[in-house]
Amino acid sequence: MKMTRAVAVLLIFCSVAFCLRAQAQNISAADAALRDVSVEQRVEALVPSLEDYIAANMKGFDVPGLAMGIVVGDKLIYAKGFGVQAKGGKPVDTQTIFQIGSTTKAFLSATMAIAVDRGKLHWDDRVVDLDPDFQMRDPWVTREFRVFDLLAQRSGLPPYANDVFSALGFDRSVLIRSLRYVDPVSSFRTAFAYTNITHVLAGRIVAKGEGAADWNAVLQRDILDPLGMKDTSYAAAAISATANHAQGYRYTADGSIEVPFEQVFPYDLDGAGDINSNIADMAKWVSLQLAGGTTPDGQRVVSAENLAYTHTPKVAISDKVSYALGWIVQQTPNGEVVWHNGGTLGFGAMIILQPDCKLGLIVLSNQSNVGMPDAVGLWAIDRLLDNPMVDYGAQKLAEARTTYANGTRQYARPADPQPSPSLAPLAGNFANVGFGKAVLRTDGALTTFELVGSGAKLRLDPWNGAVYTATLMPDAKFAAIAANLGPLPIAFAQFQNDKDGKPSILRLTFSDGQAYDFKRE
Repeated sequence: MKMTRAVAVLLIFCSVAFCLRAQAQNISAADAALRDVSVEQRVEALVPSLEDYIAANMKGFDVPGLAMGIVVGDKLIYAKGFGVQAKGGKPVDTQTIFQIGSTTKAFLSATMAIAVDRGKLHWDDRVVDLDPDFQMRDPWVTREFRVFDLLAQRSGLPPYANDVFSALGFDRSVLIRSLRYVDPVSSFRTAFAYTNITHVLAGRIVAKGEGAADWNAVLQRDILDPLGMKDTSYAAAAISATANHAQGYRYTADGSIEVPFEQVFPYDLDGAGDINSNIADMAKWVSLQLAGGTTPDGQRVVSAENLAYTHTPKVAISDKVSYALGWIVQQTPNGEVVWHNGGTLGFGAMIILQPDCKLGLIVLSNQSNVGMPDAVGLWAIDRLLDNPMVDYGAQKLAEARTTYANGTRQYARPADPQPSPSLAPLAGNFANVGFGKAVLRTDGALTTFELVGSGAKLRLDPWNGAVYTATLMPDAKFAAIAANLGPLPIAFAQFQNDKDGKPSILRLTFSDGQAYDFKRE
């Protein structure tokens, strides 16, 4: 049956008003059923314009494939694949596997909530009591850091602190230990700053408390198995071995470029972003969230109280947006939404919950997340809540193009560069407290800086005077990650003189602004 636009808008508006009143009312089962029907009608009315919006943004961003699902209560009422698994390949469907990136963090917080339910952990346990090797730069912060702080994104560290260690092949223990050398950029618990490595430690603590080999074992036992998420995995080999999987693509302003799967990132970051899944499985996860921790057959997976704690704001991002534990809580004109996006080097994801309406949205795409899945999810939830119209796709695409252009411009060599001195006299051993030992070598025109702990080699090329660009070399171990990162340099290398005028320090400044000094040994 066709529905006129006026009728569709009326249905959307009326059912939203019902949903937003429902939380404050003691509604009957019949009322609840009526509410679910009205939400389904709202979604049905939205579908034509939603699919048009998806198609337009896939074209604008050059996203090869996307899958979307909409859940009401415990039902997946809308699910559809768009585009292809890989350019020139098979169509995407609702069973196609994607990396879900940082939407994994909500799974981590849920496993932590389950451990709290069982008395294996407490939210306010001191981290140093659970892992005596844990240390931050400030001794007081080390003593005060609690379990909930690991996921709350208010550590005082700079954004994405030391994430580059993972991309450069360092193991989890080095990542965690490296945090003790990072200077804080804000007071503890006062400002939002997104980090990933704290989640690696959180996963270790959960696994230890649960007596499991690692966090993924806990994930499998406590969430994936009870929910029947049989297609969900957490390794590069697992997604590669699945017949129906999407291939990842790196965004460029000239069109997306296919990249290979890489075990180091995101899989070595565990609960920070290592899950592969599809719409069918993620719908079960969203249903658990909407049901307050129970499966459709009534099995209690996590207590409503501790699941709600993961949705409770811990630090403000803006006046209307806060970060909880693996979730962002946002106030909109017509209701609160709980969401998180995810991005790897070849995939993007967006999960949104509207708890009052028992409504959830899932967007999975096979392009590095420069804003497209976020735009689709936010646009759709705004339409379903009758919020003011915002073209998030246009905004995000403009931002993506600007960011890409700035990245290219950042490493472009000056038109009239100063001569760069030969690095041969500087060859030798260096060390950094976090990275460990490094070796500068010259071989004719080729200069490399090798990080001994991981084997990663950076090629140093003249840029301007004593400043060089540093590009990850695609050696056997790093061929995939180099392809994911793309051809641009990842850092500047600058040699600095000591008080005696001798060049004794090499400073690497990465694209995210984080700098590391390597001292000559």
